[in-house]
Amino acid sequence: MAIFSMPVGDILNKLTEQGQGDALRGMLQCLLQGLINIEAEERIGAAPHERTESRTTQRNGFRVRELETRVGELTLNIPKLRQGSYFPSLLQPRRRTEQALLSVIQEAYVHGVSTRKVDELVQALGLEGLDKSKVSRVCKELSASVQSFRTRPLEADYLYVWLDATYIKVRVGGRVQNQAFIVAIGLNDQGEREVLGFTVGHAENYETWLEFLRSLVARGLGSPLLVISDAHEGLKKAVQAVLAGSTWQRCRVHFMRNVLSQVPRSQQTMVTAAVRQIFQQPDHESALSLVSQVASKVEQQLPKIAAKLVDECHEALAYMAFPTEHWKQLHSTNGLERLNREIKRRADTVGIFPNEDSALRLIGSILQEQDDEWSVCRKVYSQESIKKALALRVVAEVEVVPANALRSAA
Repeated sequence: MAIFSMPVGDILNKLTEQGQGDALRGMLQCLLQGLINIEAEERIGAAPHERTESRTTQRNGFRVRELETRVGELTLNIPKLRQGSYFPSLLQPRRRTEQALLSVIQEAYVHGVSTRKVDELVQALGLEGLDKSKVSRVCKELSASVQSFRTRPLEADYLYVWLDATYIKVRVGGRVQNQAFIVAIGLNDQGEREVLGFTVGHAENYETWLEFLRSLVARGLGSPLLVISDAHEGLKKAVQAVLAGSTWQRCRVHFMRNVLSQVPRSQQTMVTAAVRQIFQQPDHESALSLVSQVASKVEQQLPKIAAKLVDECHEALAYMAFPTEHWKQLHSTNGLERLNREIKRRADTVGIFPNEDSALRLIGSILQEQDDEWSVCRKVYSQESIKKALALRVVAEVEVVPANALRSAA
């Protein structure tokens, strides 16, 4: 009875010292796997091969999850579902990300790099007596995992690709610099989202985007049907140079902000309502026709806005040439920007990355974890709508109406 009055950690240490670690590890793995299976049955509404009226979905294989414990690493099988997603409540999500964050803080601390609130973070995490060799080993293992994910072959047929960049602070050559962290996500022909690639660049310019896109092509990326991004000139030029044959979609949200930035405050409500009417049209042709009408109405009061609508609005309407079921996700980079906000949140915690490798390690781990979650989530689009999009590639190349056609119509 005395052993149960000891702290759990001391019990585990004592059993391990007595050579019972393997037995205890086997028992713990069996227990955890059993709990996972029970929870999965409740989520599905039936046991394996069982037919019940309460069944909501079916199993679709499993994925392996490694779990670090006081008695060693456990290998657990997480069931995958045909519809919906399942993640065991007993497992701590984003373990890889938190480990990466820890390694960045440790590395900065060991090398004497001053980062914002690093001392408070170390104390909050309960880190004492940091071992340089252990830090080096952890960082090396994480770097290898992230690098393998970052350079993996892109074997699927990607229909849509979203591109965006956010800025982080990195110490380069003894100076703190703002560096562009570039991310690409894609949607494949199975309706699944993937993180395609990421990199750190000195600036978000044509050369950086060109090198990045070429690296994606070298790994197997073909020309997607549609590329969605903001209107950064360097990015647009790089897309035209590397992804020939792809249609480019200007983020609708960015376009609206750009238009309103050139409109007097007193007239912003009117212009917003007029532009939104364009985006609410049921098809591409109707939207393009309304662009000309709206431009004509505002030309006298706002000639610059009228010219902008005629010259540029077609860039924000390219998504309308694709299946209507996909419009909500295609018209903007909002999905990728949500991911960027998570990246910024984690980067702000670190403050200043000691080097580019540490930035790739932490943020790459965040993206790898997100990619894992997407792999078990419900598919974004139905197979029926995916077939409609694939038919566009087979029938003909999607054409975007040029600006001079709109100008003539106006």
